[in-house]
Amino acid sequence: MSAFPPPSLHDPAFQDLAPQDLTRLARVTTPLAEAHRHGRGAVTNAGGRFEKLQTEAFDDGWALEEELPPFRTQTTMERAVTIITRNTSPDIPFDRSINPYRGCEHGCSYCFARPSHAYLGLSPGLDFESRLYAKPNAAELLERELASPKYQAKEIALGANTDPYQPIERQYKITRQILEVLARADHPVTIVTKSALVTRDIDILAPMAVKGLVRVAISVTTLDGKLARAMEPRAPTPKRRLEALRQLKEAGIPTAVLMAPIIPAINDHEIEMLLEAAAAVGVRDAGYVLLRLPLELRELFREWLLTHYPGKLRHVLSIVQSTRGGADYSAKFGERQVGTGVFAELIAKRFRLASERLGLKRRSGGKLRTDLFHPPVLPGGQMSLF
Repeated sequence: MSAFPPPSLHDPAFQDLAPQDLTRLARVTTPLAEAHRHGRGAVTNAGGRFEKLQTEAFDDGWALEEELPPFRTQTTMERAVTIITRNTSPDIPFDRSINPYRGCEHGCSYCFARPSHAYLGLSPGLDFESRLYAKPNAAELLERELASPKYQAKEIALGANTDPYQPIERQYKITRQILEVLARADHPVTIVTKSALVTRDIDILAPMAVKGLVRVAISVTTLDGKLARAMEPRAPTPKRRLEALRQLKEAGIPTAVLMAPIIPAINDHEIEMLLEAAAAVGVRDAGYVLLRLPLELRELFREWLLTHYPGKLRHVLSIVQSTRGGADYSAKFGERQVGTGVFAELIAKRFRLASERLGLKRRSGGKLRTDLFHPPVLPGGQMSLF
């Protein structure tokens, strides 16, 4: 491994950075680090908040030739005990969700779900996008939970934490199996994804749409392919996501475009252009989420900015903090997704005006039908007389 000096304090791109930020920048941008994390979103793999000990890779200056293999995706089978997760959050439109996978190979640098990997004793950084967990018994558990005499049908959200159509879904098809159970029971479902793979399941989703049982939102954060590659390295390109929206719309499936997140000074200038592109493929509903930086994501996103946009770091974080009452993040219900303050109000106004001009509705979605639901009949069970 060769020794590389830290960036020069005289470099105009770094003139506003504090010394500790320069030290971090030197650590995460060496060629060795790039080779080790090739194709990933996070730039470090620090332990989570529950770990007593922390380790850190660094260049000791010995200039020894050493090649570490790049991070490989590892998938562990998890035998879940229950599959429907409940919540009582007053600012989200569903009270139950299903996550077929833990972790997400899309590797989005801004993903608010990253801190959840700390509960597994893993890093919210590179571990989150390379050490994944799949729940192969999800459909079986879902059928059992829907069959309970106490169960009352309400919309189930797929994609509330990690993406149900991330790359490993091609192999395991757990999301598709879940949809098959929901379709048989005429149970309503909403899907949020940033993957074009959702079009694979049009054969299930289209008949559900005829009955008013499904709604799909696809997240498109930018139209810039280079920026998308840096922010969300293993997600489909913006062009493919827009094409997926077109295909879903043509199949009669209610769709929405979701700009999540809007990042100050990084992609906020694209709001109007992105909404125009979505409207051009037939989308009629749109929504957005302002950048959220909970827990370990505060540091992870700083490192990403230092690596890709070092000259913008202070500017971006200053605006983010202006929308969060001076902090990096506020989890207050009603504010956590849209922020507060002048900049947040400006974003809301721009999004509203562009949506109105293009005939797009705010992503309220409307109610899906629950009256068609009929509980599954388990093997050996008895059908209802009514």
